[in-house]
Amino acid sequence: MIKNRIKVLRAERNWTQVDLAEIVGISRQAVISIEKYKYTPSLELAFHIAQAFDVDINEVFQVEDNHQ
Repeated sequence: MIKNRIKVLRAERNWTQVDLAEIVGISRQAVISIEKYKYTPSLELAFHIAQAFDVDINEVFQVEDNHQ
């Protein structure tokens, strides 16, 4: 599973889901789905989200190893 820190990063910047959606060019519903792990973004979208936060993609998304 790919975990994300989008909600935390948004809160640090006082951004709403709508703010992020507008910056990245997706719907608010897509942001909600990504935050709730109902949708995994494409690699391209993941990079766009990281760029919006001005951080490395690894600061936004992490792979959770379920095989331990």
